[in-house]
Amino acid sequence: MGTPRYRQLTPPGPALSARSYLEPLALRGRGEHRGRPYTIANFVSSADGRATVGEDSRALSSAADRELFYTLRERADAVLAGPRTLAAERYKRLLPDAARRDRRLASGLPAEPLLVTISRSGRLPLQIPLFAQAGARALVFSPAPAVAARLAATVAHAPLTTLPATLQSLRSEHGVGLLLCEGGPTLFGALLRAGLVDELFLTLAPRLSGGAPGPAVVSGPPPEPPAQARLAAVLEHDGTLFLRYRLQPVRAGLRASGADP
Repeated sequence: MGTPRYRQLTPPGPALSARSYLEPLALRGRGEHRGRPYTIANFVSSADGRATVGEDSRALSSAADRELFYTLRERADAVLAGPRTLAAERYKRLLPDAARRDRRLASGLPAEPLLVTISRSGRLPLQIPLFAQAGARALVFSPAPAVAARLAATVAHAPLTTLPATLQSLRSEHGVGLLLCEGGPTLFGALLRAGLVDELFLTLAPRLSGGAPGPAVVSGPPPEPPAQARLAAVLEHDGTLFLRYRLQPVRAGLRASGADP
């Protein structure tokens, strides 16, 4: 099976690849952006609004969704995910495809993006494959260093603070220009309440979860007022819709504390 081509519904246009669709994101991440990274979020949802079926999102994904998923990672300087998401999705190396790693190296970037997580408890799912991967890099924001075991991955610690200060630190101290949030819903909700999300990529899978338990894309207290989003693009592949929203600029005075998603 070849690389998926996506039908472009909004704005109307010719079929295109994930790489050509997401190419401009790299430019957004290179510029200064309110003293923090340009922040995007990527989620998959069933048609009836569930972000998982069972304990993870695999049943909602497809080859076209995975292509967009990994292409977003290829563009990003860092991937942000909460400890519960790391555990539920059994995170492995962020870019398993050598061709993607080679393209990053050729452009002067590290082979894989930095994994960033936030833990108020200081606990991490150290048993997941990512921490056993030599060459993997992780940055943990927590009250105290959370790692006591020998790990193949390189794991650094940073003090836990507010979400705005955390993102400012990623920009100023770690060179993160483009930050990709992969959840979970609690962390995404906290970012929304703080006005720290610039774009949302939402894959709408043609599946119904019915009465199966599972979270929505966002959880936690709602933003006040509700976050406003503008539809920027819609792609389609084999019945799956790929929605792209741009969120309104950050409003002054909004803050959020660090979360333990």
